[in-house]
Amino acid sequence: MKSSLKRVRIPLAVLSLAALTAACSDSGGGSGSVSEEVTVWMYPVIADPKANAEYWEGLEKAYEKKYSDAKLTIEQQPWDNRDEKLATAFSGGKGPDVVVLQPDQIPQYLANGSLAPVDGAIKGHADKFLPTALAALSSDGKAYGAPVYHTITTTLYNKKLLDRAGIKNPPATWDDIKAAAPKLKAEGLATLDYSASNEATLNLNFYPLLWQAGGKVFNEDGKSVAFNDDKGVAALTFLTDLYKQGAIPKSAMNNVNVLADQALGKQQVAMGFTNSGMDFRIAEQAWGKENVLVGAPLTGEKQAAFGVPGALGINAKGNKKGAEQFINFMTQPDQIKSLGQATGFLSPRTDVTVPSDSPHAKKLQDALAFVVPGESSPVARQLMGILAPEIQAALTGKKSPQQALDAAAERADDLLARQR
Repeated sequence: MKSSLKRVRIPLAVLSLAALTAACSDSGGGSGSVSEEVTVWMYPVIADPKANAEYWEGLEKAYEKKYSDAKLTIEQQPWDNRDEKLATAFSGGKGPDVVVLQPDQIPQYLANGSLAPVDGAIKGHADKFLPTALAALSSDGKAYGAPVYHTITTTLYNKKLLDRAGIKNPPATWDDIKAAAPKLKAEGLATLDYSASNEATLNLNFYPLLWQAGGKVFNEDGKSVAFNDDKGVAALTFLTDLYKQGAIPKSAMNNVNVLADQALGKQQVAMGFTNSGMDFRIAEQAWGKENVLVGAPLTGEKQAAFGVPGALGINAKGNKKGAEQFINFMTQPDQIKSLGQATGFLSPRTDVTVPSDSPHAKKLQDALAFVVPGESSPVARQLMGILAPEIQAALTGKKSPQQALDAAAERADDLLARQR
């Protein structure tokens, strides 16, 4: 049976202006306001578009109430093509004063002098962040991103579909998935959803499988890639075999890591990946709470998951003083809590726990033990643009896994050589 999954508005995701104002009044930060305009590029970290817009509009008003001389503009940007747009803005000496970054973006922007350290913005509470989070955002002893939330990618299952195929235990390993595939196919269902669109980040689809196979994206010296070794081939072969069997749906080619748009969300496939507590809430609305199961990260040769701190970085050519004030504000406990409640993500601070009534919250917290924060390189994001089409070529049978990875590796190594 097919069921349509619609985006739903989650009341918890929208804090009232009054609540935000109360949080602002309790937050730390500088005693005086910086009387300059600050522009922030924000992305849809809150799944529901309307809730996302309302949250940040409310925060603008609350911030300007706290700092009466400040002017804050939070511009909503799409995830799609964000690296290209940000790189263009930075290279033109423009762009926002503050932008959301992930660890693997930082080397690229450090290499061309686009980022300023955020140490001044988190002075006095830098020791409150998860050590792994701040380390992933640092270079040469300086922090270039201030964590405001933390993600973890783990597994999400539809119990109703597993029951229909007579599968009692949700597949937790690669071997489990292979064994479940024929049973689900007999019921007209796919097994594993996957996001193979060129716009989807490999951090949320292929790289976790690569790490689970025991592989790496880059060799230790960072001067060449390693994803085309036998471990990388094993990871891509795992995917291509499932795709050929129909265990990964054909719609995977257009998926961009958005639950509501995926076959998983539409109850056409039994399991997939999730990195947000908001996904659980959306799934519960469509499937029924009793059918939403959250598991640990998958295990191949080893158990691994992608997870990163979402951080705020400072444009080296922007309003640094105003950017520091805003980042100091956003990294205080009250703002970490409110943003965590709105997004469904975890807290990046050791002294802050995001309140949650979700029965799945502990699963996310436990999954942090297996987190890999990506692999840093100045060309990490460009590399995704090289590798993603080759993965598509392997999935569709145009190339073997080894041929596809070798082709990507040749271009990637050339790209790395040109950085020296």
